[in-house]
Amino acid sequence: MTSAQKHKLAQDIWALLPQTQCQRCGFEDCQSYALSIALENTPINQCPPGGQEGMERLAKLTQRLPEPLNPEFGTEGSRKMAFIDEQWCIGCTLCLDACPTDAIVGTHKSMHTVMEPYCTGCELCVPVCPVDCIELEEATPHQSGWLAWSMDQALEAKSRFEKHKVRLDTKALEGPQTHTQAKRLHALDALHAKASSETPFPPNHLAPLPPHSPAQVDKAALLQKALARAQTQKR
Repeated sequence: MTSAQKHKLAQDIWALLPQTQCQRCGFEDCQSYALSIALENTPINQCPPGGQEGMERLAKLTQRLPEPLNPEFGTEGSRKMAFIDEQWCIGCTLCLDACPTDAIVGTHKSMHTVMEPYCTGCELCVPVCPVDCIELEEATPHQSGWLAWSMDQALEAKSRFEKHKVRLDTKALEGPQTHTQAKRLHALDALHAKASSETPFPPNHLAPLPPHSPAQVDKAALLQKALARAQTQKR
């Protein structure tokens, strides 16, 4: 298979993935997983949100033999929905950057809420919450995989994720204030370093980077500040 054919295959694989951006496959996002499958022969059974049906779709496209989902990356199950306990939310905004589809809205020191139609159930907001006020509820109790997630939802999630990355890029270049923004700045540097090489997914917003110092974000310090605000709020 030629390089051009592999790149075309990567695009087709990307279109078949559920776009939940949950990182359970071991990659940063669905796009990265698709690229690795096409160019590095990564196994096609690492996407729990797509389920067994999703793996079979990938097998048909890539002309590989179907195989069970690898439990090392999670198991197929009902789609979850994030829910924020308003009584405990301290408005730290850490979950805003973690949500890949910007399904969480709120401002600094004010209560946040989840816009249910845009939540992919990725669960990435849960570990960043310093006061554990985010819970997960079953959104599709009796359905999993592509029975719990439609192609229209996947396309919507993909579009929102692209906008989310642009928003993070802008904030990161202004000076990262959170761990997520610092990671995005590091990713931007890597993208620019490889901008001259061939890629099946050419970035559409790679203007020259302004000078900036290496991102040094102390996540522990950020959480300590959030907890301090929580204690003050309780008092």
